[in-house]
Amino acid sequence: MEIIRAKTAGFCMGVSLALQKLDKAIADARGRRICTLGPIIHNPQVLADYEALGVHCVDSPDGLHAGDLVVIRAHGITRDVEEALRACGAEVLDATCPRVKKAQLSIRNATAQGATLLLFGEADHPEVRGLLSYACGPAHVFGNREELAALAPDPAGVYVLASQTTQDRGEFEHLEAALRERLPQLVVLSTICDATRERQQEALAIAHTVDAMVVVGGRQSGNTRRLASLSAQCGKETFHIEQAGELRAEDFAGRRRVGLTAGASTPRKLIDATEAWLKALA
Repeated sequence: MEIIRAKTAGFCMGVSLALQKLDKAIADARGRRICTLGPIIHNPQVLADYEALGVHCVDSPDGLHAGDLVVIRAHGITRDVEEALRACGAEVLDATCPRVKKAQLSIRNATAQGATLLLFGEADHPEVRGLLSYACGPAHVFGNREELAALAPDPAGVYVLASQTTQDRGEFEHLEAALRERLPQLVVLSTICDATRERQQEALAIAHTVDAMVVVGGRQSGNTRRLASLSAQCGKETFHIEQAGELRAEDFAGRRRVGLTAGASTPRKLIDATEAWLKALA
């Protein structure tokens, strides 16, 4: 059985930078308690490794104390939470992904005169909550075409269309085209990061050439779930796993080529272990 591994699988720039900042905080701790405000990335194995190193994950600024060093998660946080965080007496290290921070500031600037934000994303995702908080006017989040249609935007209104950074670029372009026909004062922000686009394109290219796809990454990771969804949309059986032990040999019986990719918060060791497991079946 041939394994086709995606070159883009694994940590993106934003995740790498966030973990580098957390590693430096641990090295420079000097007895201070090191905390993250929410999971720093969406990968349970990585989070378990940091917990073993003594890093505390707190849900709100209320769980912090003066003298703590707290790292803001890669997905970013809302403006009001950041204000509370900086007022609580802890030292703050911002590990928000630069692409997410750029999206936050772009939304703030584009809506400064009160334009309505239409945000394509997952309403309960921490990045989306953060992005919404930067809107200076009304803001609505939608996850698909039906939810967008239900918002019934007024053709006479001024709107800003943006997206969660890890959303499906192809779907976003369809939404943009449909809205431009109805909203003459629409402003469109390019907030989907290049790494997301490249991963999705490579996953689709591989999926078209294999008998099945394996996607490695946390189940809470939106970009990982979208890779699995895109692969499945090609009509190929897709296995979204967090680690190799979840796979079953019988699911790969008779398959000649299997594709392998991973989300942006998946460490290389988990991808390597999955590839080794698949190769052992040959």
